[in-house]
Formats: sequence, structure tokens, C-alpha cells
Amino acid sequence: MHTLYDEHHGWLFGWLRRKLGSPENAADLAQDTFVRIIASRDALLGVREPRAFLVTTAQRLLIDQARRQAIEVAYLRELSMAVEQLGGAPSPEHLLDTLQALTQIERALDGLPAKPRQAFLLHYLDGETHGFIAEQLGVSTRMIQKYLVQALLHCHRQRGA
Repeated sequence: MHTLYDEHHGWLFGWLRRKLGSPENAADLAQDTFVRIIASRDALLGVREPRAFLVTTAQRLLIDQARRQAIEVAYLRELSMAVEQLGGAPSPEHLLDTLQALTQIERALDGLPAKPRQAFLLHYLDGETHGFIAEQLGVSTRMIQKYLVQALLHCHRQRGA
């Protein structure tokens, strides 16, 4: 692990800095990448291409970060709608319930391909029509129906796992 860090941390940091455009975020993500690798030491046993391994791990962390940001955006949107509807700030219990529901949705959708996931979120969270979603994703409304079925089946399987 020490050799992997010494030989590749600088390279990974540079790659992430170019990708993210922020040295602070790159440093955080490089650190998170090595922490994740340390947490799963068995993964190091068969590594032949350390840079490819580091990039894959970092990209997975980027995806996780994007998912968390999507939850934050949905949470803030829900919060602003609640403030408008209630004429004031929601209770701490309501905020906790909302955050827990969004976290459960995120877990249920984990591993689902991007377009079915996006269709699910647009339809069930944002209340968008099949036609609108089809236009946004550049597919037919029939494909949106298939995506929604795929997403619901995926959620059902995740729930049973």
C-alpha cells in the first residue's frame, strides 16, 4: 500500500485536479480513493495496472459524490416547496423524514443505469410526464415506460436483497 501511495498519489492528484478543476476537491478525492483502497485491502492482491485501478476507484467515488449532490438538490427543492406550502420552515421531524426517504430512494436506485434512474426521478419525484421525460432523454415515450418498469423492478429486487 505504501508503494502504491508513494508512486501514484502525485499522478492521481494531478489527474483529479485536471478533471475537477479544483486542487482542494482533488486532494480530498485522492485521499478518499486511498482510504477506500485501504478499507478493501483484498482488492490490491491482483492489481496489475495500479493507475487504472486508482482511476476506477476514484471514478466510483466521483459517482458517489454526484449521487449525494443529487440527493442534496432534491432535498433542498423539497425543503423550499415545503416552506412555500406551509408558509414557514418545516419541523425537524419532517426534514429528517424527507432526508431519510431520499436516502432510501438513492439506495434503491443504486446500480441502475443512468437513463432509467433519471426517468424514475423525473417521473416519481418531479412529477413529470412520460412525454416530457422522453424529450429530455431523447427517447420515445414507449422507452420511458420500459425505463420506469426497469427502475421499479430494480427497486423491488434491491428491497428484497
